[in-house]
Amino acid sequence: MLNLGPIIFGFIIGFVVGFSIKDNVENEITFTKSSFMVMLIVAILVAWQLGPFPYYNDLPIATGFLSGAIGMMFGRFIVNT
Repeated sequence: MLNLGPIIFGFIIGFVVGFSIKDNVENEITFTKSSFMVMLIVAILVAWQLGPFPYYNDLPIATGFLSGAIGMMFGRFIVNT
């Protein structure tokens, strides 16, 4: 059974954090499409290494962490456009 609580709340919190990140005009760091892909791959690897919460047996990854990382990237993407 898939637990939707960590997925929904992880995405909401990640979206709020990603939306609140502002660009620093003096800093020349930009997030390109390839950097978002690298961050997504790293987030999947970290979620796989973290594993599920002890009594969740739905997926072999930390779904709350992964949805939070996706929400943060989505919120950051909304701010950049």
